[in-house]
Amino acid sequence: MPDTPMTTETTADKRARNLALLVAGTFFMENLDGTILTTAVPSIGRDLGVPALAVGVTITAYLLTLAMLIPLSGWITRRFGSRRVFLTAIAVFTVASVVCAASSTLAELTAARVLQGVGGAMMVPVGRLAVLRATDKAGLVRAVALLTWPALAAPVIAPLVGGILTTYGSWHWIFLINVPLGVVAFAFALRLVPRERPESPPRLDWVGLVLSSAGVGALVYLASLLSDGKPTAVEVALWAIGGVLALVAAVVWQRRVRHPLFDLGALRVETFRVAHAGGSLFRLAVNAVPFLLPLLFQERFGWSPVLSGSLVLFVFVGNIAIKPATTPLLRRFGFRPVLIVASSCAALSIVLMAVLSPETPLWLLALLLVFSGAARSTGFTAYNTIAFADIDRAEMTDANTLASTLQQVAAGFGIAVGALALRGGTLIAPDSGGFAIAFLVVAGLTLIATIESLALSRDAGASIRPAPRSRSTSRGTA
Repeated sequence: MPDTPMTTETTADKRARNLALLVAGTFFMENLDGTILTTAVPSIGRDLGVPALAVGVTITAYLLTLAMLIPLSGWITRRFGSRRVFLTAIAVFTVASVVCAASSTLAELTAARVLQGVGGAMMVPVGRLAVLRATDKAGLVRAVALLTWPALAAPVIAPLVGGILTTYGSWHWIFLINVPLGVVAFAFALRLVPRERPESPPRLDWVGLVLSSAGVGALVYLASLLSDGKPTAVEVALWAIGGVLALVAAVVWQRRVRHPLFDLGALRVETFRVAHAGGSLFRLAVNAVPFLLPLLFQERFGWSPVLSGSLVLFVFVGNIAIKPATTPLLRRFGFRPVLIVASSCAALSIVLMAVLSPETPLWLLALLLVFSGAARSTGFTAYNTIAFADIDRAEMTDANTLASTLQQVAAGFGIAVGALALRGGTLIAPDSGGFAIAFLVVAGLTLIATIESLALSRDAGASIRPAPRSRSTSRGTA
């Protein structure tokens, strides 16, 4: 009897997978540098002869540069091609890391961080666009699953890695670690990123760029103020109103101008809209939890930074453990049920964190963190994948730029929301340090995402949902 042919991975599939892995690695570098510096702030301040609080300007400068330049990434990609821009971004990021490590004053370090942010702002959206263009609809779930892990892993790993490097080495290694990673990424990018013929885009929409960058930058700066300090009500109002007004003006302008910076038409697509409405709330929780947990363990439980960082790594264990099951879950149940269950489980895990105490057995705590990591990873992958399910290839560049901009704002507000909830919780329940209230607030935001998922169409994402595998296809028959 003739054998039934087994499914095999084509050369194009392998290339798309390897490209996704490469871009995921660069994402990890960019995400790690956005958070790892926090643990080294005291030692940097001592070495540079400035107060520790003053070093916070380097973190803000990096995040602001990312937020303000991401809207430009789509036009630059059209003008020069994703391959050239991606390679240049890796090179700039790597060189800037060396300059950061060589800085001897706070001003030099801040300027180097701005340069690093320039590389990161192009590296993230352009890299993802290269993957989306090289991947067909059938492989989109797997590709996005590979791209998702850096955003989940970096905030969890950063405190421990930063603590170890600072304790047993020096703060310079926080930047120098990027050098070998950048060199390897550049070498692989030369081989994997396909050559493209640059387009001839219309003249750059400078008004749209200024308004978009100003609005996003103002909101990200506000998030930094809320998370790092105690701004006055006037400061909060000014930055919030200014940011919102700038974004509203940007939307109005780009709906009227003939050649806008990027098309907002993707927001009319249900799957894209849901992925960046409820998905943004989910991202807030994803970024708030790794901020709150180390503080709970160190400030409330009195545990060491190394023990705290080691325990938080169990969230990453959950992220990795569920990865092989993500695609089968989406294949078996579809996007809507997976989003509902994942966001509900994530909310439940955060509620359970509100009742943790120093007497909680470590094995039970580790189990909870693994459960939380699995729920976060599944929901994050589903949101990121469904965002591009119904986007035409011709509209992918604009949709990717818009998605990157919205995600950067959501990520920026994650720590700010956690810090605000903790501050408010301290006023309500000073005896508990406010942690229980903070976790409950974050869980409530995650539940709102669950409610929105319930309103999602039952067939949402059907165009990219992997087809169920038959036994004869997966195993072969004689």
